[in-house]
Amino acid sequence: MRELSLDRLRTLVVIADLGSFAEAARVLHLAPPTVSLHIADLESRVGAPLLSRKRGQIRPSAIGETLVASARQLLTNAEQALDEIRRQVEGIGGRVRLGASTAAIANLLPRALEKLAAAHPGIDVQIAVLTSGETLGRLADHSLDVGIVALPQAPIRGLAIERWRHDPVVAVMPASWKCPARVTPQWIAARPLILNDSGTRLARLTTEWFSAAGQHPTPRIQLNYADAIRSLVAAGYGAALLPQEGGNALADARVVTRPLRPALWRQLGLAYRAGTTEQPVRHVLDVLRSLRASQA
Repeated sequence: MRELSLDRLRTLVVIADLGSFAEAARVLHLAPPTVSLHIADLESRVGAPLLSRKRGQIRPSAIGETLVASARQLLTNAEQALDEIRRQVEGIGGRVRLGASTAAIANLLPRALEKLAAAHPGIDVQIAVLTSGETLGRLADHSLDVGIVALPQAPIRGLAIERWRHDPVVAVMPASWKCPARVTPQWIAARPLILNDSGTRLARLTTEWFSAAGQHPTPRIQLNYADAIRSLVAAGYGAALLPQEGGNALADARVVTRPLRPALWRQLGLAYRAGTTEQPVRHVLDVLRSLRASQA
């Protein structure tokens, strides 16, 4: 059977509700012959009568009742879909797909999502845990809308990447250690270390920081989950180098932080597709931009 037109299905439903071709034509603002043609076309496609006249009123046949019930659901679904699209176009609803690292998700996104929910409660943010490379790849193939990525990044055709945050990296150590006021590569390289996985930008930054001082330490463990790293530090397992994102960590008497000498900075950027940006995506970007670090 050929596809069914929503306009013809709407005509059938209105006739079933009003019991009259003439009334249906008036309500739908159609000429009476057009209403008759809609029903004739449906009956031709179905291969059976859809309406019958009983006691001077038009009523659906048994087959017509079945089609009317399905038509009502199809028309409702179509209206809901159009309403969702309208809300997304107007920026009062819709879905935004965002990619970020676990550290950004744990430490930065909660504040952004709280602000977004207060200002735009109809926007649904779907979050994927990804590396910067994965995030940029998925932005390029249109399976993401916004990404939080480590900087610097090489330019990618079709993507915009703007500087977002510039956070200091600090030493995070067990409070039981006797720690200096500022931690040098030589001092911390001699201690047990918990470092980020070698595939991350932060791992490359810290490796360069150690190498510049002639240090090449071997960590006890490498992982990418900031909360897990802090838990291991609190347990006395070792020290870590982590970005300090403006009051991101819960106070823990078992953990102390110290600035590094020389200083080390982790830069993050916001990535998105260049050109016309949908309103919900603009709202998410605006909320994230409001969390720019003062040092950025």
